[in-house]
Amino acid sequence: MTKNLVKHGNSWALVLDRPIMELLQFEPETPLELITNGDVLVVHPRRDPERQKQFKVALGKINRKYGRTLKRLAE
Repeated sequence: MTKNLVKHGNSWALVLDRPIMELLQFEPETPLELITNGDVLVVHPRRDPERQKQFKVALGKINRKYGRTLKRLAE
């Protein structure tokens, strides 16, 4: 899908169609984070810090238990 920016006051806006909003489960009041590497723009909902912490703990457990196996699979 190709989208164009639209003029919004003194700024430019990227308008998301309702089907995309529904697919991503975005509401108009959903706080979004924007990340870029200078070439690509990634938009995602802001993560709950507690959920992020739980994810990192779980990932650490997985890496300790299966890290060697996962590394061999990646090779």
